[in-house]
Amino acid sequence: MKKWKISVMAACLAAGVLAGCGSAQDKGGAQETGAAAETTVEAEKVAEAEKGAEAGEKGTISVTYVKSPLNVPSIVEKDQEIFQSVFGELGYDVAYSDLTTGPEQTQALASGDIQFLNAVGATSVILSASNGADIKIISMYSRSPEAFKLFAADDSIQSPEDLRGKKIAGPKGTILHELLIAYLATADMTEADIEFMAMGIPDSQAALVGGSVDAALLAGPAAYNMEKEGFPVVTSGVGLTDASIVTATSQKFYDEHPELVQAFLDGQKKVLDTMEADYDGAVAATAKETELTEDAVKEMYGMYDFAMEITDKDIEAMKNTELFMENTGMIEEPVDVESLILKME
Repeated sequence: MKKWKISVMAACLAAGVLAGCGSAQDKGGAQETGAAAETTVEAEKVAEAEKGAEAGEKGTISVTYVKSPLNVPSIVEKDQEIFQSVFGELGYDVAYSDLTTGPEQTQALASGDIQFLNAVGATSVILSASNGADIKIISMYSRSPEAFKLFAADDSIQSPEDLRGKKIAGPKGTILHELLIAYLATADMTEADIEFMAMGIPDSQAALVGGSVDAALLAGPAAYNMEKEGFPVVTSGVGLTDASIVTATSQKFYDEHPELVQAFLDGQKKVLDTMEADYDGAVAATAKETELTEDAVKEMYGMYDFAMEITDKDIEAMKNTELFMENTGMIEEPVDVESLILKME
């Protein structure tokens, strides 16, 4: 009996020791697992930090940000940080320029302050090239003749002749400027027959509302709001201009950084894919940025064709614009439009 009791006690002790060892092993395993998890988290943090440090280590890419007339792609791109993503993978940061007029943009490109013009009128590109600047069209941005309009202060202006001697405000060297010259030309008139006052869209709108000008060239939200407020539309761009808006860079920049130009195009396509996949999201972002209602954005959205491919029709339209600018004295030196399109290898 004593031997049996001793054996049982020994067994119990052994079991207790084994159980204790098991608990210690479980505890140690848990500690090791927790430590491994913490190490993984730390490693991920380090990787993210390194990735963040790499983005921008090669410098900054400057891109124009123009939201008017209704540049949905630019708004969606900035909202989703798509350029930051594609350029960041190559080690570059992205900065947005607030230069909005064609002449300002093309001058900044020529000086090297900006690398990509993301939405610039073909009129401005042709004018810049005529002046000897290094500028190349990368892709189409939009076509929207219906969105560009000439407004009058009252119903007394209903024809080009009614504009003779009148003060007209608008951005110089742009599609809107081209619209005005084309409209005057239908009555064999020129800019010399009016008093043209060069100013941006917001200032032109304010001048018309304030009564300091007789007519104003407007587009986008400004045009939409003025029309809703009852200001008469003298004409739109339909039949006068194809309103070709493009993206551009310089030949020099492409020669030095072809991979960045390709990244820009990849980003532009990604933006268009995002717009197509989430129409409601694109409308919401645009409404917020432009301070329009979503219904207003939807009403205007249909006026725009944002396809990025440069078609034969686009080239023909730009050739017509170049010829028009040449014939009306907007440019002094002729420009070969096809030579303006960047040839990528």
